Amino acid sequence: MRAAAVDVFMPDRWRLRQSGVSIFRRPLGRAGFYLLIVLLGLLFFLPLLWMLSTSLKNDAQTYHVPPLWLPWPPRLANYPEALQAEPFGLYFLNSLQYSATTVMAELLSCSVAAYGFARLRWKGRDLLFALCLTTLMIPYQVTMVPLFITFKYLGWVNTYRPLIVPAFFGSAYYVFLLRQFFMTIPQELTEAARLDGASEVGILVRIIVPLARPAIVVVALIEFLATWDNYLGPSIYLDDQRLYPLAVGLALFKSDFVEHLAWPYLMAATTVVMLPVIGLFFLAQRAFVEGITITGARE
Repeated sequence: MRAAAVDVFMPDRWRLRQSGVSIFRRPLGRAGFYLLIVLLGLLFFLPLLWMLSTSLKNDAQTYHVPPLWLPWPPRLANYPEALQAEPFGLYFLNSLQYSATTVMAELLSCSVAAYGFARLRWKGRDLLFALCLTTLMIPYQVTMVPLFITFKYLGWVNTYRPLIVPAFFGSAYYVFLLRQFFMTIPQELTEAARLDGASEVGILVRIIVPLARPAIVVVALIEFLATWDNYLGPSIYLDDQRLYPLAVGLALFKSDFVEHLAWPYLMAATTVVMLPVIGLFFLAQRAFVEGITITGARE
């Protein structure tokens, strides 16, 4: 009688949720679920596999019908020949310096701002945080021309200053992510540190930052990926080819073959450009997933 009453008054959405959970608890249901995940993963992996396959082909294999997924024999010479066509070593060093400096600047500024919004109480905090989030609705294209005029007036054009200096003023998106994670850290830890005489800077550096390592890794990876692949900013402010990062150098490499595009060379250069990002993600994958999960779970 009681079970029947519960079944009557139980909402349909709850019953559907319970039935879905029971399905995934069955071995056959779990196997089908994992198979679906593998198939979706392969679907997203196909473009990367095709890029790698094309980078090992010659011209005849590239335009072969039907397409060849496994070229034989693979032409490994495409990689050194492609990297020698442009000064990719110089581009790599420019991108590394640009990305590393920007990541450190964003972590420094956003950590301080997020700590102030999450752990300190002061008048107007919530209003200022809301105003900070509203800046996310302003597209970069709107501020692009005024920023260029400002940086040109300062004499910063054809340098990396317009690309790096704004990072020291923080990003609303990263401030939001770090604030959400900082709020999950027990307040008792900071209160105990204050009673022991620790300053706010000491609390941030010695307590908050070590405990917020997953969120910091998330911010670092996202910013590194954004700067590593940034084409619009460097193409606006940089005129000297010796200052080009990999994204601009790769576009220049493509324009050199505009009449007869050498796809194997282009795919080989693109693969080399992607390798540092892929390697960095796999090295920090666990902290990245943990940071996204905990940050997204906090309301």
